[in-house]
Amino acid sequence: MNHIDILKIQDIQPFQQQLYTLFEDCIESGASIGFLTPTQPEEINDYLTEVNHQIRHAQKHFFIATKNETVIGSVQLSLTQKRNGQHRAEVEKLMVLSSQRKQGIATLLLNALEDCAAHLNIQLLVLDTRVGDISEQLYLKQGFIRAGMIPHFALSSDGEYAGTAIYYKMIAQQQ
Repeated sequence: MNHIDILKIQDIQPFQQQLYTLFEDCIESGASIGFLTPTQPEEINDYLTEVNHQIRHAQKHFFIATKNETVIGSVQLSLTQKRNGQHRAEVEKLMVLSSQRKQGIATLLLNALEDCAAHLNIQLLVLDTRVGDISEQLYLKQGFIRAGMIPHFALSSDGEYAGTAIYYKMIAQQQ
């Protein structure tokens, strides 16, 4: 197995095309990450431009997994902007290329995200994922607790509505 690097990036631009490929692969393989098939290139690129703006304004942290200098995964840590919620953050869009799954890459990305969160004095991580998605097993294995489920939450590319499962995790603070 080739070495996998986890990088916290400050600018999406150098990785834009590879991230576009990652998004497209995950959307086409059925990931519930807020996009429907068929996607339009400008839809993903506009989203990445907005995320880059959030990174630059310290509202979001962005991690990528690379193998042989190729982006094979990513995850985002979105910081809460409300004054009463600065102790919490949201895990967003954990993705791994379909050809690279089942190698522990998602776990490496989540570990890097948690380390960053602890360093930022974040105490609570929250996330949601499609009910029944394989990601639920990963989140449980990583110590997240399922708080509940909202039915009929999001439209899928197949035209059906799917529920979303809400998870949280209290994280230890670095000393």
